[in-house]
Amino acid sequence: MSGIKFSSEQMNKLKNAMNRASMPGTGSVETAMSSTHTASGTEEGDGWDAAGTNLAKGTYLRVEEDEMAAWLYLAPPDDGQIYSKKELITYLEHNGVVKGYHSSNLSAMIKKQVYDREILVAQGAECIEGKDGYFEYLFSPEEYGVPKIREDGTVDYTNVSALQNVRKGDKVAVYHYAVQGTDGYTVRGAEMKVKPSRDLPPMRGKGILRENNIYYAQSDGKIEVKDGKVDIQNVHEIMGDVDMIIGKVEFFGDVIINGNVESGVTIRAGRNIEIHGTTGGATLFAGGDVVLSRGIQGGGKISARGSVFADFIENTTIDAGGTVQSNTILNAQINAKDKVITTGKKGVIIGGYTHGLKGVEVMAAGNDVEVKTILHCGYEPEAFEKLVDVRQRERETKDKISELVETMTEALREKRMRGASTPEATEAKLSLWNKQKDQYFEELDKIGRERETLEEIMEESKGAAIKVDGNLFRNVIISVNAEQMVIDKNTCFMKYAAPKNIIEGTVIVHN
Repeated sequence: MSGIKFSSEQMNKLKNAMNRASMPGTGSVETAMSSTHTASGTEEGDGWDAAGTNLAKGTYLRVEEDEMAAWLYLAPPDDGQIYSKKELITYLEHNGVVKGYHSSNLSAMIKKQVYDREILVAQGAECIEGKDGYFEYLFSPEEYGVPKIREDGTVDYTNVSALQNVRKGDKVAVYHYAVQGTDGYTVRGAEMKVKPSRDLPPMRGKGILRENNIYYAQSDGKIEVKDGKVDIQNVHEIMGDVDMIIGKVEFFGDVIINGNVESGVTIRAGRNIEIHGTTGGATLFAGGDVVLSRGIQGGGKISARGSVFADFIENTTIDAGGTVQSNTILNAQINAKDKVITTGKKGVIIGGYTHGLKGVEVMAAGNDVEVKTILHCGYEPEAFEKLVDVRQRERETKDKISELVETMTEALREKRMRGASTPEATEAKLSLWNKQKDQYFEELDKIGRERETLEEIMEESKGAAIKVDGNLFRNVIISVNAEQMVIDKNTCFMKYAAPKNIIEGTVIVHN
């Protein structure tokens, strides 16, 4: 501030401004000093009166650093004069404050003669961000199918569902249109632009009807969301029991039975099967999952491309493409391409044969009367033997193709040399060889698919293990891949694997 002179009056005003600047919300001392000089000019008064106003010396304007607010310090007028609002606005404009005037404060300063303190006279507007358009689903596509855990640690399968159903006319989604934001500005008139908000294209899917921004179900069915598409699949729902009078239920979609299923009944579903009552010795075929809220017993059979969930499984044969999960498994024959898991503090497998390609996880295995119980994980012994055989057949077929191609090449070379004089016998042989070659290639393709399936099984079985997180009783047979061992004494908390084709048992350590 060297080279600038202040009068005694200006020095007093400056001291007041510096004191106020040290208070919260009034800016820094440096800002106050700068603002005082900018607004008031030099001692000769070449700033404040240049705008054609009669504002007294000592008046100053303070603009906050972000230019979002301006504060006016108004010195008392000389000789009892009264300022006008127009003078104040002219003063603001002269000092670069051109937008966001606080009209009521300016009026109050004049009417109530507010002097010797800073008053907010202009305020900028912050940008208000907009919101892109979005779909609000009126169902929970990711929350269903999750079992509830009881206080004792067991799973309540009555709350498990492979389906989420809607009825014809139900609202399934609401589209909320994009809301554009509002641009902002500073008190000096600088504009601040917001990013434009965007709307989404209409919802894609099957079985839904759009009316304005609301989507409705066109029929009863199962609703699911995949890759942004909402599809409603048909569901066959039976409110009561299924007995031998009905005998057979077949449906390309999902099947829901709210009652019991008696022994001897056959149910086929292209997708999922859900039974909320008890299930006797029934036969179930599902292209998806099977959910049995109250378990199954009595010599039943289940074949599912997906997983099987049941409260208990007794005297039942199960072949699952996914996981088999239950609280209790008794004398069952189970084959799962993923894992077999018993849940809860008392989750147990007693008797039968249980196989999980990727593993078996159980709280307890066997019992104190030493019922023979077989737990197997990894690939079946015959699967490895099949793979060896398939690879041999693949090599032999390739050799046959090579030999045949060589023979045909020689015959074709001879045909080109002979031209029209080629014997009919040669033509017949070439035709036969072509058919034979096609057959070899078809066979090779079939063998290749079989080999890939077996190799996939071998790959998925890597790292397979049997975990018993509780009691493990005598006469339980532990089998990993082609290896097996018999438990000869009661133990607990064990994990069995065969990383080097030898079963190794390790103790499970609980933290």
